[in-house]
Amino acid sequence: MKQQAVLLASPMPTAVNRRWLIGIAAGAVLGAMLPRAAFAAGADDAVVDLQHEWEAIRYQAPAAEREKRFEALAAKARKVSETYPGRAEPLVWEGIIVSSWAGEKGGLGALGLVKQAKALYEAAIAIDGDVLDGSAYNSLGVLYYKVPGWPVGFGDKAKAKELLQKALSLNPKGIDPNFFYGEYLVEIRQPDQAVAYLERALQAPPRPGRQVADSGRREEARLLLEKAKAR
Repeated sequence: MKQQAVLLASPMPTAVNRRWLIGIAAGAVLGAMLPRAAFAAGADDAVVDLQHEWEAIRYQAPAAEREKRFEALAAKARKVSETYPGRAEPLVWEGIIVSSWAGEKGGLGALGLVKQAKALYEAAIAIDGDVLDGSAYNSLGVLYYKVPGWPVGFGDKAKAKELLQKALSLNPKGIDPNFFYGEYLVEIRQPDQAVAYLERALQAPPRPGRQVADSGRREEARLLLEKAKAR
């Protein structure tokens, strides 16, 4: 994040909750109208579109454009989640997009967004925590070590470790769980232990169709590895 987000103790506004419930109801009606195979294929295609748009913004868009573009993409992701209720994948990606938007926004403006992302990851885990190789556990763990702790926010280094290790158990060779566990170890001032995970991230097998994201993450891992070795 550009700045650490400071969280409010209050829940999501009632209006947001109402929109969420209305959207879920509308999505349930649409889902009931579609054949099961078509419903699943449509959800998969929509999630791939969100992935590609996210990585284009995150790794290719000028920094000055990212906040507004993530905001627009978050609205699109919300519609995907509403269209495919009961599917965890859209919720995971909506959470990732909202988290990225919060990171670009920073400061007080990110308060509600970070809590919203947390709720999305938790909703995905309630449906299927193992989906997308445990990405919901990984992404939620990142929030727990980046966000300030009580009484300002919900940050909790011990909870972060638990979630990140769960993600690693599901995808031990993956680039993201290894990178973020390495980043977590740097964050808690254990750079020597971080080295092995960052090196593993650099050696992770490529993900089909995720070349842009893989290239960007490898560069982040390389820079963080240099930092960890220098400490």
